[in-house]
Amino acid sequence: MLDFIIRFSIRNKLIVGILTLALVAWGAYSLTRLPIDAVPDITNNQVQVITRTPSLAAPEVERLITFPIEQTMASVPRTEEIRSISRFGLSVVTIVFAEDVDIYWARQQIGERLAEARTLIPAGVGNPELAPISTGLGEIYQYTVHAKKGFEDRYDATSLRTIQDWYVRRQLLGTPGVAEVNSWGGFLKQYEVALDPEKLRSYNLGVGDVFAALERNNQNTGGAYIDKKPTAYFIRSEGLLGSLDDVGQIVIRRTEGGIPVLVRDVATVRFGAANRYGALTRNADGEAVGGLVMMLKGENSSEVVRRVQARVEQIQKTLPEGVVIDPFLVRSDLVNRAIGTVERNLIEGALIVIFVLVLFLGNWRAGLVTASVIPLSMLFAVSMMNVFGVSGNLMSLGAIDFGLIVDGAVIIVEACLHHLALLPKNRLTQAEMDEEVYQSAAKIRSSAAFGEIIILIVYLPLWTLSGIEGKMFTPMAQVVSFAIFGAFILSLTYVPMMTALALSKDVRHKENFSDRMMAAFHRLYQPAIRGALRVKGLVVGLAVGLLAVAVWLFTTLGGEFIPTLEEGDFVAETQLLTGSSLSQTVDKVTQASDLLMKKFPEITQVIGKIGAAEIPTDPMPMESCDLTIKLKPKAEWTSAETREGLADAMTEALEAIPGVNFGISQPIQFRSNELISGVRQDIGVKIFGEDLNELSRLSNEVAALVGTVEGATDLYQERVVGLPQIIVSLNRARIAQFGLDVETINRAISTAFAGEVAGLVYEGEKRFDLVVRFAGQSRQRLEDVQNLYVTAPDGNHVPLSQVADVALKLGPNQIQREDAKRRIIVGFNVRGRDIESVVEELQQKISARVKFPPGYYVTYGGQFENLREATGRLAVAVPVALLLIFTLLYFTFGSIGQSILIFTAIPMAAIGGVFALLLRGMPFSISAGVGFIALFGVAVLNGIVLIGEFNFLKKEGETDLHEIIFKGTHTRLRPILMTALVASLGFLPMALSQGAGGEVQKPLATVVIGGLVTSTLLTLFVIPALYYYYERRFGKVNKKAVAAALLVLTPFLGQAQTPLTLDEAVQTALRRNSGVEAARRELDASRALRGTVREVPKTDVTALLGQYNSYKFDQNLTISQTFPAAGVFRARGQVAEANVRGGELGVALTELDLAYQVKTAWYEDTYLNSLRAFLARQASLYGAFLRAAQVRFRTGETGSLEQTIAETRLRQVQTQRRQNEADLAVVRRRLQTLLQTDGPPPLRTDSLTARPLPRVDTAAFSANPLLAFYAQQVRIAEAETALQRASRLPDFTLGYFNQSLMGTPKPTNSTDLATAFDRFHGVQAGISIPIFGKPYRARIQAAELTRQARQNQLTLRQRTLEGDVAAALTEAGKWRESLAYYQSAALPQAGQIVRQANRAYTAGEIGYVEFLQAIGTGNEIQIGYLQTLNDYNQAVLRLEQLLGIR
Repeated sequence: MLDFIIRFSIRNKLIVGILTLALVAWGAYSLTRLPIDAVPDITNNQVQVITRTPSLAAPEVERLITFPIEQTMASVPRTEEIRSISRFGLSVVTIVFAEDVDIYWARQQIGERLAEARTLIPAGVGNPELAPISTGLGEIYQYTVHAKKGFEDRYDATSLRTIQDWYVRRQLLGTPGVAEVNSWGGFLKQYEVALDPEKLRSYNLGVGDVFAALERNNQNTGGAYIDKKPTAYFIRSEGLLGSLDDVGQIVIRRTEGGIPVLVRDVATVRFGAANRYGALTRNADGEAVGGLVMMLKGENSSEVVRRVQARVEQIQKTLPEGVVIDPFLVRSDLVNRAIGTVERNLIEGALIVIFVLVLFLGNWRAGLVTASVIPLSMLFAVSMMNVFGVSGNLMSLGAIDFGLIVDGAVIIVEACLHHLALLPKNRLTQAEMDEEVYQSAAKIRSSAAFGEIIILIVYLPLWTLSGIEGKMFTPMAQVVSFAIFGAFILSLTYVPMMTALALSKDVRHKENFSDRMMAAFHRLYQPAIRGALRVKGLVVGLAVGLLAVAVWLFTTLGGEFIPTLEEGDFVAETQLLTGSSLSQTVDKVTQASDLLMKKFPEITQVIGKIGAAEIPTDPMPMESCDLTIKLKPKAEWTSAETREGLADAMTEALEAIPGVNFGISQPIQFRSNELISGVRQDIGVKIFGEDLNELSRLSNEVAALVGTVEGATDLYQERVVGLPQIIVSLNRARIAQFGLDVETINRAISTAFAGEVAGLVYEGEKRFDLVVRFAGQSRQRLEDVQNLYVTAPDGNHVPLSQVADVALKLGPNQIQREDAKRRIIVGFNVRGRDIESVVEELQQKISARVKFPPGYYVTYGGQFENLREATGRLAVAVPVALLLIFTLLYFTFGSIGQSILIFTAIPMAAIGGVFALLLRGMPFSISAGVGFIALFGVAVLNGIVLIGEFNFLKKEGETDLHEIIFKGTHTRLRPILMTALVASLGFLPMALSQGAGGEVQKPLATVVIGGLVTSTLLTLFVIPALYYYYERRFGKVNKKAVAAALLVLTPFLGQAQTPLTLDEAVQTALRRNSGVEAARRELDASRALRGTVREVPKTDVTALLGQYNSYKFDQNLTISQTFPAAGVFRARGQVAEANVRGGELGVALTELDLAYQVKTAWYEDTYLNSLRAFLARQASLYGAFLRAAQVRFRTGETGSLEQTIAETRLRQVQTQRRQNEADLAVVRRRLQTLLQTDGPPPLRTDSLTARPLPRVDTAAFSANPLLAFYAQQVRIAEAETALQRASRLPDFTLGYFNQSLMGTPKPTNSTDLATAFDRFHGVQAGISIPIFGKPYRARIQAAELTRQARQNQLTLRQRTLEGDVAAALTEAGKWRESLAYYQSAALPQAGQIVRQANRAYTAGEIGYVEFLQAIGTGNEIQIGYLQTLNDYNQAVLRLEQLLGIR
C-alpha cells in the first residue's frame, strides 16, 4: 500500500501538486477561522445559584436559603461537588458537574430543582437565580466609566452609575458572545422617602401607612374607549409618579380636622442610593464606576473582545459629553503576548531545524524540500484544529517540535541522497530519477512511517487525560498528533514527488562541508566506540549507576501542578479586619493604590473591586478587595526583574498600611483557582466541622503553622466569626401583651433601616426604585434601633425596646459549606519553592501539633489537589504509553529480546530529563510529565534505526559481531545525530523563552532536550554494548534450546488422545469442521457488507485544459459528487441486516446438519461395537463346540457330519466378525471426516442404550432452523423489493468548479482583461430523476416475483416438514414397540434357551442338531434386539433433526 502511494505520487506530480495547493488554501482559510486564546479554559463545569436577601444574617441565610438549595440539588445526576457560601444578605451555591455534561442540560436540571427549592424557602426571604453562563476565563473586558478632566464636577458617582447601567451595559448586552455585563461601584440611584420618626409619631402614623399610600398613588389604568362615530376615543389615566414633587404631594391620611397629611410632611423626598455591598476605586482618585464583560462559555475570546471593543467605540459616541469608557484589563493583551511567544518560538525552532538539515544533508535543495514539510504540516494541523474545535493557545501550540515533524521526511530524503551518491551514472533523466527515488524511498518507507507512528502512539494516552490537566494537555496532544499525521502523509506523497522533481539530476558526488563535518565526527566516534566495546561492562554499569542516581534525584525534585503563567498583571487580595465598613475599605484601598502608583513606575493603573458586584458571582465581604494592578511590559520594569521579585517588593511596600493584609496573585490564576476549588490561593487548607467557634480556633492554629513554613506567603485566614451585629431578641410575652406579631416587628425593622421598595419611578426608558426608609440621621446608632416605634393593631406606637432586647454582639461573618459540611479555609501562595514540598512540610507540622476534635478533619485544596489528581492520572498514562511503545517494538522486530534492548533507551533518556530539571532548578510538574511522555517516543527512534541496521548486516551474511557494530554505527551516525539535533534544537527556543507563557513550556522543552542528550549517548555507546551481550549470550542459545525442546517433546507428540463422548464429538466437529467454518465466514462476509450501506458513488474529478472558451489556453477543474436519497441508505441497511440474519440461520442450519451426522455415526459406531462384542462371544462358543466335536469324532462317538457342521458355523461367525470390522472402519472414517481429525477419533462408547423420544408440539415444530431459514429468505426478498422501490428515488449531485476565462473583461472601467490567475468559480447542484421508469418497474416486478417464489418454497417446506415429522414419529413408534417386545419377552426367553441348551447338550440329553438349533434361535433374538435398538435410535435422531434439536 505504502509502495503504491509513493509510486503514484512520483508518477503523478501534477495531482500531488494540486492537492498540496489545496492543502495550503484549506490551511490558510482555517487559519483565519481558528479560535485564539492565551491558555485553555480550565474552569470546571459548574452552575452557580445566587440568592440576594438584604435583611438576613449569615446563620439565617444558611438555614433558610442555602441548606434547602443544597438539599434539592443533591439529587441532580452527574454532580461531582456542591459548595456554598452564606453571608449577610447573600447566598451563593456552586454545583460542579462532570466535564462531559452539557452546560445547558445542567442548567436545565438546576432550574427544575429550583422550583422545588423555592417551595422550601420562606416567602419573601429571597428568590434564587442562576448565574450567567461564563467561566473563570470569561472576564474578558473590564473597564471604568469616569469623567474627563474638567468635567469631574458635572458627574458624580450616582450619575456615572446610571450611565453605566442604562447606556453602557444595556448596549453591551446585545454583543454576540457576551453572557452578562456586571456593574460595579458608584451609587444605584433611588427615589428615597426618608422618614422622620418624630413626625410620624406626631401624626400618629406608622411606616406601613406611608408604604400603603405610596403603593396606592403610583399606577396607570385604562378605561377602554368611547365609540363616538366616526372615531373612537380611548381612555387612560396617568397616575404614575414622575418627580420628587409628585411623591411629596401624596396624601397619607386626613387628620381628625380634615387636614390632609402629605408624604412631605413626615419625610424628606430626595434622590438616594441603594444600600451598597461593594465599590470600585481607580488609582488614587477614590471611588469610580465600572463594568465587567463576561463572555459566554465556549465562545472565541479574541472574536468576542474585538466585538466588544467595536461596540464600546459606538457606545462612546452616545455618552454624555465628558464621560469616557476606559478599559483597564482586556484579555486580548494577554492573548497577543502569549501567541507572540508561541509564534516566536515556532519561527526560531523552524529556522534552527532548517539550518541543521542543510548542514547535515550537505544539499540545500534536499534541506529545503525537507524543511517545506514544516509549514505544510502546520497548515494541516491548523485545519484539523478547526475541524475538531481545538483553539490555538499557549498549550495547544506550545509542544510542536519541527524536528519531530520532519523526521520521516529526513529519513526518506537522506536515503535518496545516499542511494543517488552510489549510482554509477553521472546524470539521470527525469524518468530514471523517478525510478531511483522510488526504489530508495520504498526501501526505507517502513522506517520513515515508524518514526511518525511511534510519536503518535505515545501521545495517544494524553488524549484520555481528564480534569484540569486534560483541558491543558489534551489539546497539546491533539495538535502534535495532527501535525505529525500531516507530516506522515506528506512524507509518503509530497516528499518523494518533490525529491524526484527538485534534486539535481547530476548525481556526481562532490565532497562538501557536511562530508567533512561527518568525517570529523567519525574520527572522534570510531575510537570511542572501539574503546567502549573493550570495556562493555563498565559502560553498562556506568549507565545503570546514572539511572539509580537519577531515580534518587527525582524524589528530591519536589512537585507543582503547572508552572505559573506570567499574565503580565497582578491582583492583590486585600483583607481588612472583619466587620470593617465599606467606607473604611475604600479609604484603605485608595491609600494602597496611591502608594503603589508612587513607588512602582511599572504600574499604569490600579483598580480596586471591593465587596460584591451587582451580580455576585465572586462574593466578597465589604472588608475584602481585589486590587488589580496593571503593569507595563516586562522590558520596562525597573523595580525588579522577575514576577516573583516584583510581587515580593509590592508586598513589602504594602506592609506600611496598618490593619490590612495583602496577597499578590494574577487575575486569571486568581479567579480560576476560586472557581475550580473554592480557594483563591495556590494552597487552601480546608478544615471541616460544625461549630464555627471551634473551626475558628483550629484555623488560628493552622495559620500560625503556615507562617513557619518556608515559601508560604500571602497568608489568608478566613474569618467566620467576629462580625459586629445589632441583635434584636424578641420577647414573645411582651409581644403578646401589646397585641403585636413577629411579622409586623420584622417588617418595621426592615423598612426603617434596610428600606422597602414601594414601587418604581420611570424616567423615560430608565426606571428607579421608590424606597421607604428612615432618614440617615435616624439610623446611625444603637439607640435608633431601640427607639424604633412599632404600630400596634389598636394604633398605639410601641418602642422596640419594650418588646425586644437590642444589643451589640459579635456574630458569624460568613459560613462556607462543601458537600453538605461546614468548612473554613486557611489559604496561602507559594513563592520560591515547589508546592508539593511545602504541603508535605505543613502536613507533618499539622499532624504533630494540631489536635482535631472528633468529627473535625483537614484536607488540602487548590493547586496541590490538582497536582495530586493529575499525578494519579499520569501514573496511568505513562505506563500505557510505555506499553504501547514496547508492543510496537515487538511487532516491528518480532523479538522480545531486541525490543527490550531498544526499550532501555527510555530509562536512559529519563536520566537526562531529570538532570536537566535539576540543573535548571525546576520541580517536577505536569508539564515536565508530558515532556517525559514525548521524550520516551523520541528516545527509541535512534535505537530502532541502529538495531535495524545491525539486523540488516547480519541478514546480509556478516557474522562477526564487532564488524556488525562498527559498520552499523558508521552507516547510521549521520541520521542518529541529525535526528537528535533537530528534535532537541527544535525545542531550544521554548526552553530559553522569556516571553509570556514561556514558563509553562520550559519544563517540557527542558526534559526533552536533556533526555535526548543521554538518549543519543545511549544509542551510540550503551546499545552496541548491550547488543553484543545479547547476541553472544542469547542469540545461539535460543536456537539450541528450541531444537532440544523439539527433540525432547517429539516422542510425546504422538500419544493417544482422550476418548470423546458424544457431546464432545459434536462440539469438536462444530469447532473444526470446514463446512461450518465456511458458513461462518459467509456470515462474516454478510456482516462486513454492512459497511457498504452508506456507500456513495465515486467522486468525479475532471480537468479540462484547452481552448474551450476562446483561443486562449484555459483550465477548468471540476469536482462533483452524487448522493443517493436517504431512503436508499435505509433500504440497503434493511437488506444488509436481513442477509446477516439469513447468514446466522444458515450457520445454525449447517451446525444442526453436522450434529445430526455426527450423532448418527456415533450411535452406529456404538451399535457395531456392541455387535462386535456379541460376535466375539459367539466365536468363542462355536470354537469350543468344534473342539468337542473333533474329540468325539476321533473317539468314534460320532461321525464326521457333526464336525463339519461345527466348522461351518464357526466360519459363518468369523465372516460376520470381518464384515463388522469393515463396517466399523467405514463409520470411523466418516467420523474422522466430520470431526476433521488427523486420524480416526477415539470414542468413549458405552453399552448401546435407547435414546429418549423427544416431545413433539407446535413450539418444537416452529423451532426448526430450516423453516426459519426459508422464512428469512422471504424477508430478504421483501427487503430487496423495498430496495428496488427506493432506487426510483432521485439522486442528488453537488459540484464545484474553478476555471480561468482568459480575455474576459474585468468588472472595472479599465481595459484590463482576465488572465490565468483570475479564477472564476461556482457551485452546481443537480437532481437525477428516473424519467424512464420501465427498467425500474421491471426490477421491482422481478424482486416481487422472487419474493412470491420464496414464499411458495416456504409453504412447501412447511408441509414437507409436517409430513416428515409425522413419518419419523411413526417410524420411531414402530421401533419402540419392537424394542418393548424384545426387552419384555424375547431377550429373557433367548437367555433361557441358551442356558438350557448348554446344560442339556453337556448332560447328553440332546444331540448336536437340537443344540445348534437352540443356539441359533437365541443368537437371532440377540442380533435382532441390537439391530432394532440401533434402528430406534436412528429414527429418534432423525426426529430430533426435523425438530431442530442439536
